[in-house]
Amino acid sequence: MSDAIKRIGVFTSGGDAPGMNACLRAVVRTAHEYGIAVTGIFRGYAGMIEGESTELTTRDVSGILQKGGTILKSARSKQFRTVDGRIAAAENVRKWQIDALIGIGGDGTLQGATIFSAEHNIPIICCPGTIDNDLFGTDYTIGFDTAINTAIQSIDRIRDTADAHNRLFLVEVMGRDAGFIALHSGIGGGAELVLIPESNQSMEYVKKRILETMSNQLRSSIVIVAEGDELGGAVHIASSLEDDSSFDDIEIRVCILGHTQRGGSPSANDRVLASRLGMASIDALVQGHTNVMIGIVHDRITLTPSEAVWTQKKIMNFDLMKLADVIR
Repeated sequence: MSDAIKRIGVFTSGGDAPGMNACLRAVVRTAHEYGIAVTGIFRGYAGMIEGESTELTTRDVSGILQKGGTILKSARSKQFRTVDGRIAAAENVRKWQIDALIGIGGDGTLQGATIFSAEHNIPIICCPGTIDNDLFGTDYTIGFDTAINTAIQSIDRIRDTADAHNRLFLVEVMGRDAGFIALHSGIGGGAELVLIPESNQSMEYVKKRILETMSNQLRSSIVIVAEGDELGGAVHIASSLEDDSSFDDIEIRVCILGHTQRGGSPSANDRVLASRLGMASIDALVQGHTNVMIGIVHDRITLTPSEAVWTQKKIMNFDLMKLADVIR
């Protein structure tokens, strides 16, 4: 297939993640090693539909390894979910004389790539770029390591002020459908309780655990809450606690870390991971693979069919959940 591929298009899509630029850099430089030209497509599928692109040389990706976000910008496209939108995107891909595509993004990116490739016979390979780490077929996604380190830095600071006043802090982290960020940052930040979508806990249990911890240790307490936890997020949980007279003497504070977890310079681990995945995506493409996601499992590059990535659920490591419970 390497002889048939003269030009590839590369794009970043969905939520941004630290390390996307590092992946893009590796894609461009590896492609040029094979003698393949690269077109950068701005704003993901939206830019593909609207015809926003630029030529990318090795010099164009110099100095971006350490930058957060994505120099190609990102977007979520409702229009791409329609047949007409995908037709418009395919027309531009052909106009740009692109022979194959590399996408960097999450499950929505993978789903779009699967449908688009099937409808228009365009080879597409994806790299997992999402801070949520929730994609089947890879142990780690680009941006996850940076996000949990950012969260832990904030948790450490919150612990200082919590200890100064013996307060209860409910810290909400990202994770609408998965609790990987909450669990890892909770363990790394020494949280007394971690609440995630994968573990159904009653409000009664939460109240009991908090009261036991604060009365036994006579100190502050930090509860990490994934935004998608079934109890309704940190604000809702705080309101329920404040309505309970058992918490009348406990000062309760809420801190929502929000999009701070998406930004910032990528960690060393994310830079290396993103670079490995970016290079492997071009290697796989010239070897004739298509409709796969490049992942890493047990520190080895793997290829997983794109459809399997967004149709199968990544399983939480329940040993880590036990660890969080035991060493709180």
